[in-house]
Amino acid sequence: MGTRLPLVLLQLRRPPHPPGPPLRLRVPCRASSGGGSGGREDLLGQRRLLDGQARSSRSPGGRTPAARDSIVREVIQNSKEVLSLLQEKNPAFKPVLAIIQAGDDNLMQEINQNLAEETGLNITHICLPPDSSEAEIIDEILKINEDTRVHGLALQISENLFSNKVLNALKPEKDVDGVTDINLGKLVRGDAHECFVSPVAKAAIELLEKSGVNLDGKKILVAGAHGSLEAALQCLFQRKGSMTMSSQWKTPQLQRKLHEADIVVLGSRKPEEIPLTWIQPGITVLNCSHDFLSGKVGCGSPRIHFGGLIEEDDVSLLAAALRIQNMVSSGRRWLREQQHRRWRLHCLKLQPLSPVPSDIEISRGQTPKAVDVLAKEIGLLADEIEIYGKSKAKVRLSVLERLKNQADGKYVLVAGITPTPLGEGKSTVTIGLVQALTAHLNVNSFACLRQPSQGPTFGVKGGAAGGGYAQVIPMEEFNLHLTGDIHAITAANNLLAAAIDTRILHENTQTDKALYNRLVPLVNGVREFSEIQLARLKKLGINKTDPSTLTEEEVSKFARLDINPSTITWQRVLDTNDRFLRKITIGQGNTEKGYSRQAQFDIAVASEIMAVLALTDSLADMKARLGRMVVASDKSGQPVTADDLGVTGALTVLMKDAIKPNLMQTLEGTPVFVHAGPFANIAHGNSSVLADKIALKLVGEEGFVVTEAGFGADIGMEKFFNIKCRASGLVPNVVVLVATVRALKMHGGGPSVTAGVPLKKEYTEENIQLVADGCCNLQKQIQIAQLFGVPVVVALNVFKTDTRAEIDLVCELAKRAGAFDAVPCYHWSVGGKGSVDLARAVREAVSKRSRFQFLYDVQLPVVDKIRTIAQAVYGAKDIELSPEAQAKIDRYTQQGFGNLPICMAKTHLSLSHEPDKKGVPRDFILPISDVRASIGAGFIYPLVGTMSTMPGLPTRPCFYDIDLDTETEQVKGLF
Repeated sequence: MGTRLPLVLLQLRRPPHPPGPPLRLRVPCRASSGGGSGGREDLLGQRRLLDGQARSSRSPGGRTPAARDSIVREVIQNSKEVLSLLQEKNPAFKPVLAIIQAGDDNLMQEINQNLAEETGLNITHICLPPDSSEAEIIDEILKINEDTRVHGLALQISENLFSNKVLNALKPEKDVDGVTDINLGKLVRGDAHECFVSPVAKAAIELLEKSGVNLDGKKILVAGAHGSLEAALQCLFQRKGSMTMSSQWKTPQLQRKLHEADIVVLGSRKPEEIPLTWIQPGITVLNCSHDFLSGKVGCGSPRIHFGGLIEEDDVSLLAAALRIQNMVSSGRRWLREQQHRRWRLHCLKLQPLSPVPSDIEISRGQTPKAVDVLAKEIGLLADEIEIYGKSKAKVRLSVLERLKNQADGKYVLVAGITPTPLGEGKSTVTIGLVQALTAHLNVNSFACLRQPSQGPTFGVKGGAAGGGYAQVIPMEEFNLHLTGDIHAITAANNLLAAAIDTRILHENTQTDKALYNRLVPLVNGVREFSEIQLARLKKLGINKTDPSTLTEEEVSKFARLDINPSTITWQRVLDTNDRFLRKITIGQGNTEKGYSRQAQFDIAVASEIMAVLALTDSLADMKARLGRMVVASDKSGQPVTADDLGVTGALTVLMKDAIKPNLMQTLEGTPVFVHAGPFANIAHGNSSVLADKIALKLVGEEGFVVTEAGFGADIGMEKFFNIKCRASGLVPNVVVLVATVRALKMHGGGPSVTAGVPLKKEYTEENIQLVADGCCNLQKQIQIAQLFGVPVVVALNVFKTDTRAEIDLVCELAKRAGAFDAVPCYHWSVGGKGSVDLARAVREAVSKRSRFQFLYDVQLPVVDKIRTIAQAVYGAKDIELSPEAQAKIDRYTQQGFGNLPICMAKTHLSLSHEPDKKGVPRDFILPISDVRASIGAGFIYPLVGTMSTMPGLPTRPCFYDIDLDTETEQVKGLF
């Protein structure tokens, strides 16, 4: 029968764990700089001990320990080389193997640790008591499943715990022992390259073949094996041409089968009552029992001869090495999944109707995918999302660290011409474009939108989720509350406002000593500064940490902010259009002891905290920005910040969830981030930097991220380039400039357009002359984009009243004005299919290299930066500063804020400061009535003319049409 490989086991015993709670060993093994030689010596020392114990039972024809070790070393060396190659391209990559152990033996733990160290892996043991229940084991498995740091999970538990429920709790992609139904199913089906194969079963095959045993045609008896091990052994032997039999120990035909077999594989410990004489002399016997791998098995006697050399632990050691090999394969698969790949996205089908129903009817007619399914499709891990209901989730910032080596995708900005009060559909174009890219051209793409304010939703504008067959769903959730980000901003903003007035009151009514004692109270006999108070002391140049050591002068300096009430710029906010809060008097209660002042409310999205949220790139950065926010000046003219008021930590706590982008989907099931919603007239009007950065990583190098800027290109686009791109460091590839025939007719001299009033016939009938005259505004906006060196694709958002002649004229004039291309779009009526031409044009435009540049150097004086924007972007002849504006500029410059970018606050309805001046106004003087500072957000914002930061409600607000079906709980009338 050729060379035989008899194997027998020693009874290996270890002292049990002391009673007590589960022991968790989480200290990873680290590979030494010498290549892990220390680990190899420990391992070989263990082997030599075992060899010495068995030396007396060896026969001259068997393999030597050195030959035996060479098989293991070959596997480990190969795994080490593969891992090294992976780490050359991914230096921070360090796969982790977790082993859940419920037993009192540590031999396998030591072997696993040494093999892992030699290979360069990390290993962590979760050591549980031997009497752990099935539920306790499963609980540990589920924790490891969700730990993204762990790439493989193995179980070292007693055989009675190897239930189907326990085994299938493992994630198949981490199941390096190949015990789950999914891995076994792939093995049986013949897809071994796609699954993990049992290291024990594989070790049995390896040992036989390395010993010269030809398996083809041999009769194999697998005795006493159960479940996954039995299935894997049978499958692998059959692939080698063997004839396999399977038998349990108490089967009546066992003796006959043992006599017929050429090779016997023991899957569990042989019972004492089965005589060894049933096994024929000279037969090859392998012991692959699970108890053996736990170090608890004998074959009934420690010295049994089967016609050759006796070996004790070959299967055990080689299986451990093959598990390490599976671990490296698991890490390689994980790395491959992190790299750019085309999403396996299940897109939702549209069945457009004509006439097109209302937006909310369309939204309700489509069933969105579960958000966790969408997250998985685009490459997010389970622990990187926080689910809110069924269709929206927050995405944790940890994804940026995981994908930090991933190349960014292409960065596309959607801007627009100067709009009518009705809006020209930038959000709709954005959604239609990504639906076309992903659902119809099979290109990874992400839309990044702002969250709408409830003020306009219930006031004039209505919903802002896109429109027609190009919108975000569910649109009522998009427009109402979402995940509460705006409420968090409102709470944080108003906490800071309360802190300002409270501090003024207490400083006005207390002595220095009383104020200090309350600010640094005695608690349990100890007086201590808080962390933020220590930071204030450092800022004041007081290098003390003991509250009792401050001098009277230092106490006064520390305790008194001396806020000048007339300089307070921080207002309270509310996310409702309420014109009667534009100017109020606060402090009229008797308890306020005569302290009152004039103040106001702004709309919540006008808060500087919203701008901070939109521009931050991390939690630490957001905290720093919140602390830098200037709320007033003191009586000596120095800025007073949120840090000075001691409220920064509390603001950060309120904002800790709001910083995470919100994941939703389009009507066709493509991903959307909805995050932040700063106003575009008094802030920079763009969605968050974080949403863009995460999306750019998720789409991969060949993918597209399409983000939208508020209002016309002269406002939203200019701020996107000069403010957002400076903050993020991201470089745009192309601008999509949205135009409509309706808006062009208005700029060509058409009658006024008013929300809620039917359009005049000039807008519903063909009028080539009005369109031609109005294209001057489109041409100007193209020129503005060209100032920044970015190619422009014009997207003509087609309405049903537009004629072919009008459409062709706009596209022709746009290309003459320097646009890379101009494309009519029909996404509103048919979805992404109607924007495929736009998607193709954008793909071609990104191949034209962007020569992006900023419009001005931030080191220029504030006045020069304002003038540059007014002249180069708006077309003004010059600027005119009011005395108040000039005084503010001087103050901010003196305070060290003169090197910030500029965020112009002006009307969006005209290139000039006058809303009724359409087309391209010329030779006007731009009046700057006031200048304010958003130091935390990081910009200075001049007010052009008069700007309202709190909208009012019209005579008939949108809320007249909004209702709830109390039986179905469906929202009605929302756009």
